[in-house]
Amino acid sequence: MYGAAAHAPSAPKTLVVCAPGYPADTAAAQPTMNAFAKLAAEAAGWRAESLRALYDQTAEGGLQRLAAPDAVFALVTLPFFLQNEAGLRLAARLQAVQESGAAETWSLAVRRGRVASPAALDGWEITGGAGYAPEFVRGPVLGGWGALPTSARVTFTANVLSALRRAAAGEPVAVVLDGPQAKALETLPFGPDLEIIARSDPMPGTLLCAVGGRLPPKQADEFVRGLERLHTRPGSAEILKTMRLLRFEAVDRQALDAARRSFAAARAPAGAAP
Repeated sequence: MYGAAAHAPSAPKTLVVCAPGYPADTAAAQPTMNAFAKLAAEAAGWRAESLRALYDQTAEGGLQRLAAPDAVFALVTLPFFLQNEAGLRLAARLQAVQESGAAETWSLAVRRGRVASPAALDGWEITGGAGYAPEFVRGPVLGGWGALPTSARVTFTANVLSALRRAAAGEPVAVVLDGPQAKALETLPFGPDLEIIARSDPMPGTLLCAVGGRLPPKQADEFVRGLERLHTRPGSAEILKTMRLLRFEAVDRQALDAARRSFAAARAPAGAAP
């Protein structure tokens, strides 16, 4: 008589989607968020109106929204997750399989022939969409290449194309690129003036997280199982494609733990024990 929907939250809960540095607008994304929330709730066996989804294009806005007690799930990029995992008590439950794949490989682009080693970035600006989390850039993205000079400034920009133009023109700028951005490099008119000098190990790109244990475990598990089969439900493919996603799957724990260790090492004070 009651079925799985009897376990749905009694008051509406919120899934916060936050992807700083990517070209999306909070207001424009709302119709897609509404459709996604309805599909996700139904896949979990919940009433459609028991879940809402909100997108925020800034790290600050995402943090503010996730601090609210109704925010029970977060769909966030890996740098945001690593930067706020402890403070928000984020528990990674699934990873999103994007159109480019579940794993993300980050790259560093510079003017061709200008940089032979990390030491050559002394005094440079290292910028990109992940720059709001400097430890992510210094650690998981570039840590395997070598330690960056302390004089290198890590900055954030959502306008990666403009940063690449600056680099191609010979300015002391290195640009952090995600997989699709790096792939598109060869299509740029000034692409031949640039080169990729470092690549990260593959790591999760976007994570679905429970927030602060605010939802009873049984309900959280229902939601996670629902998302895992969401791509098989009628009407879901179009909504997922709008979000540049294909499906959700289990987290690559080994890759996530490696990123955590590298992030922690980059955050540690100079001279601290690893």
